[in-house]
Amino acid sequence: MTRSHETVVEAQFGSQADAYVISTVHAQGEDLDALEAIARRETAPRAIDLGTGGGHVAYRLAPHSDSVTAVDLSAAMLEAVQATAQQRCLSNIEICNSPAEQLPFDDASFDLLATRFSAHHWRDWHAGLREARRVLKPGATAIFIDVISPGHPPFDTHLQAVELLRDPSHVRDYTESEWAAALAQAGFRVRGTVKRRLRMDFQSWIERMRTPVAHREAIRALQQLASGETAAYFAIEPDGSFSIDALQIEATACRARER
Repeated sequence: MTRSHETVVEAQFGSQADAYVISTVHAQGEDLDALEAIARRETAPRAIDLGTGGGHVAYRLAPHSDSVTAVDLSAAMLEAVQATAQQRCLSNIEICNSPAEQLPFDDASFDLLATRFSAHHWRDWHAGLREARRVLKPGATAIFIDVISPGHPPFDTHLQAVELLRDPSHVRDYTESEWAAALAQAGFRVRGTVKRRLRMDFQSWIERMRTPVAHREAIRALQQLASGETAAYFAIEPDGSFSIDALQIEATACRARER
């Protein structure tokens, strides 16, 4: 039976919602601290967390906004976020079940937008970026954080292959230059970027996504067969743990005359 991309995403993340709420990789990090510093500076009345996952961006935005809308394709994820927000007494977080490519909000509805480790799952990345610009007020700030591809073909092929084997809802990790071009096309002006290196513990990385044994073995085989150059770039360790690049982009929603 043919499944839609949305069905694949829900199947992958729905039953793992609680795991993403408590995941150290997702719940902590310099990027979250930096994101909250921007939110504190902006004090945006209405903010949106696009592709909220375990809700960690929404929790950081909540103290600095009147309201935060946490959007995700997975209803189970949203239920976990809502429950966690209540536990943390964050009464200004509301949830919305929607794909990034078709948001149910009016134009210029939000004063701040953030999305973290979500865009590589979007079925239509360009459409999602256009929607992000549409729902933001002109001049508003957007923060995009995601894993990025190194661009070098052998490294890119390795990264996309292990990502897809681990998680069939993976679409693509884009390069830094692809991000810059796509944001400009969608109506954003990049103000600044920060690149970070993330170490992925192999065991927790695959368990969080319930990766089948056959796929785990395929990932390990790819790692073991990788060239010395590829193994060095991703800092592949004996147990399969490795490191990847992540990019934080701070951008402004362009006014009509700036586009």
